Amino acid sequence: MIENDYKYLIHKPSGNRAGAQKMFSVEIARKARVFHRQIPGYKMTRLCALPELASMLGVGGIYIKDEAQRLILNSFKVMGGSFALYNFLKKRLGRTDDISFEYLKSEECHKLLGDITFASATDGNHGRGIAWASQQLGYKCVIYVHNETSKPRIDAIRSYGARVEVVDGNYDDAVRQIAKDAKTYGWKIISDTSWEGYTEIPTWIMQGYTTILLEAQEQLAGMGISKPTHVFVQAGVGALAAATVGFYSALFPNDPPKFIVVEPDKAPCVFESIKAGDGKCHSIKGDLDTIMAGLACGDPSPIALDILNDNANIFVQMPDYVAARGMRILSCPLTGDPFIISGESGAVTLGALFTLKNDNCPKDLAEALALDSHSNILMINTEGNTDPVQFRKVIWDGLDPVPKKFTDIDIR
Repeated sequence: MIENDYKYLIHKPSGNRAGAQKMFSVEIARKARVFHRQIPGYKMTRLCALPELASMLGVGGIYIKDEAQRLILNSFKVMGGSFALYNFLKKRLGRTDDISFEYLKSEECHKLLGDITFASATDGNHGRGIAWASQQLGYKCVIYVHNETSKPRIDAIRSYGARVEVVDGNYDDAVRQIAKDAKTYGWKIISDTSWEGYTEIPTWIMQGYTTILLEAQEQLAGMGISKPTHVFVQAGVGALAAATVGFYSALFPNDPPKFIVVEPDKAPCVFESIKAGDGKCHSIKGDLDTIMAGLACGDPSPIALDILNDNANIFVQMPDYVAARGMRILSCPLTGDPFIISGESGAVTLGALFTLKNDNCPKDLAEALALDSHSNILMINTEGNTDPVQFRKVIWDGLDPVPKKFTDIDIR
């Protein structure tokens, strides 16, 4: 038996759906979508079925929500950031009713609110979403990135009028630095991770992601699928994972899908926090050097961790080659399956599924996954080609190849 390169944790969730019901009800998702539909260029992104790959892997269906086509931003992140800005401005105005996107851009609204500078730390996609939303609404924006952030990602943020500052260290160092500087300069932080005393805005961001899930659920229903049996979702600080797990736990409280949370093995902060079993956040130190830039986070979001601890079933940490494998599968599909452009963070879930089905999955994990010909699996391609140089290295040059010990295994 060949030893696997990944680690896994079979988790027994508490089954407490209260947090999910409060934060991610279908009513909240509908409110988020009402707002998002007003954004110029909004349209529902496609849900891609991969029937040929599903047949190869012996599962009923694989369905990928393709956020690479979201607005013009090539990433899901704008859905959370824009909804957080909307709620922040609405609260600042003292309004509880729905406010139009056009009104928020208006001269009247700007006179009432005055000058505001929005700020955030990012590995790339979140910062770009905040910069774009700030520009659309007519506000200044400052984004902090860490010094390993690629130039294409920095340039993409600057293209929407934001000022970008490069901070020594990793993503979490950038988060800590902007929290400090925001107090000094009076900036308003729009962060997708939470900390003590800062939970409202991260909650709004996670709720903004539920538009994606509401779309996906409606699209599945249109295909005759009442709900997915399995959901594979990637985690950085855990915001998208919590939104996904929370939405489906709230929607199907008595029979939710099985949730599999996937992280890079060089930044498994959610995995290690769940493994500790004390309900607390545990940090991963170091440079977090993974090709999955959007998931390179050392500190989980406490409010996200609570949702995952209560509802998620399996946690896995995967090496970089699994994400690269997922990118190549999507960019070179089986005949009959759609072509999907995905970045490293977007493709790791499909890479994880392929790995778990082919690379000598341990018996206890296989039994816990319970993947069979009746399984309908939902995933989210969170980003497209957000770093063209890195994308070409993976797809053209074969960066992070699958180890030979696994390529010698017969694939179904």
